[in-house]
Amino acid sequence: MPILGSIIKKAFELRNLPVEKQRRQNNPVVSQNKELVKLIQKSQFTAIGEHYKFSKLLTSSNLPKAFSETVPVHDYQTMYKRWWYRALNGESYVAWPGRVKYFALSSGTSDASSKYIPITSDMLRGIKQVTLRQLISTTKLDFPLEFYEKGILMIGGSTHLQYNGTYYEGDLSGITAGNIPFWFQHFYRPGRRISRTHDWATKLNEMVRKAPTWDIGILVGVPAWVQILMERIIEEYKVDTIHDIWPNLAAYVHSGVSFKPYVKSFEKLVAKPLFYNESYLASEGYIAYQNGRNRKGMELVLDNGIYYEFVPFNSNNFDEEGNFRENPQTLTIGEVEEGIDYALLMSTNAGAWRYLLGDTIKFVDKESSEIIITGRTKHFISICGEHLSQENMNRAVELLQDDLDIEVKEFTVAGVRHGSLFAHRWYIGTDDKLDGDQAAKIIDAHLKNLNDDYRVERMEAIKDICVTVLPSKIFYDFMKEAGKEGSANKFPRVLKNSRIEEWDAYLKKHNLIEKKA
Repeated sequence: MPILGSIIKKAFELRNLPVEKQRRQNNPVVSQNKELVKLIQKSQFTAIGEHYKFSKLLTSSNLPKAFSETVPVHDYQTMYKRWWYRALNGESYVAWPGRVKYFALSSGTSDASSKYIPITSDMLRGIKQVTLRQLISTTKLDFPLEFYEKGILMIGGSTHLQYNGTYYEGDLSGITAGNIPFWFQHFYRPGRRISRTHDWATKLNEMVRKAPTWDIGILVGVPAWVQILMERIIEEYKVDTIHDIWPNLAAYVHSGVSFKPYVKSFEKLVAKPLFYNESYLASEGYIAYQNGRNRKGMELVLDNGIYYEFVPFNSNNFDEEGNFRENPQTLTIGEVEEGIDYALLMSTNAGAWRYLLGDTIKFVDKESSEIIITGRTKHFISICGEHLSQENMNRAVELLQDDLDIEVKEFTVAGVRHGSLFAHRWYIGTDDKLDGDQAAKIIDAHLKNLNDDYRVERMEAIKDICVTVLPSKIFYDFMKEAGKEGSANKFPRVLKNSRIEEWDAYLKKHNLIEKKA
């Protein structure tokens, strides 16, 4: 009997009892109201708390309403220019008590320049608590006891942090790695030395070299880069699947992008079914995770230092570029409905206040507060009213793969002018044989079924759909040239403005055939 595995599983089960009991006692509205009170109470004597009179807000009979009427909605630029720059310069008690020791560098897929996101000790504590909850949730899945003794390979950014006089800056994975509980070090891979490496190619080579010495049970990382690692290991050791190297690999935790377009590729790399578990960890906080097998979505974490508001993602609240309009409508957790796209607002114990994260989500089970990520506020196409979401695009590509039995490893879409009308240009990254005209017809047909607005505009304003088929390597090489290779970086699903020009210039530079719309 695996003694260590038995002890760990029992400890997880005991740790889970009070958490589950607390969740049953508090409904979502009660939990969120408590979090808002705690956030405002703790920050009432900060610069932002005094500016918006948080102490007075605490006397309100309807705190959520008073809060939304008093504190404006912020995007990153307004939050940084009004408040966070002061914390970056070493000032304490700006948007959260104390001095901010860490700033996570984050650019995501929307902006070229880095964002500086404050990471406080309270936020780090919350991230650790949710990470532990997610590990504990595996006790529901009937894994063998041996599973709890295996390594956890976390493929993130460099854990090396740059000190800038008053604060440390770096990837969130680097900041959290320095705060890993001592007991977790035994399971953590690739280890401190490899994790500190900045260069993705070097880190990849090191992980491939060390792979046979590890006994991995859980993989964690962005799908594209995890897939590249597995392919490299299989190629290097001339084996059939990753299970020939890691026979006990049982679970894959993914985050950041929809995993559905990658399922076919992953299934060809494994010999046994994996438990695919989705998490939602942003630089601004640990938002949600999939709590069990066969769940509809991820369960929002409602009692761990984050207060949420939800902005209906429609033309009343956002312009055609995805920027929020003045005084957008905001809803609380008790006012949302299933099946509607919402932009996510967060107020956190790291000093974000009514902060627009940039993601859009949809409730799939309101009773259990389960959500799915449907895209980004700026990663949609609506150049003529087609309202094509990232969720629509992911589903169309998934169906294309099923129809033609191919693997699509990456894709991106741009909406462009076509004479006096419009067109959509798709770029499909696959190493299988694919005819662009055939792919365009299939994608177009599926989108007409998925999206009524698209179907209408396809008849009126969208003159053409074209698909350029490219080797998947082209996408990864572009990321490398842009300095976004590996780690948590993701290729943008939608190209807009300067991104279209950069992509076109890259294709021309490398003499790649591009079918223009």
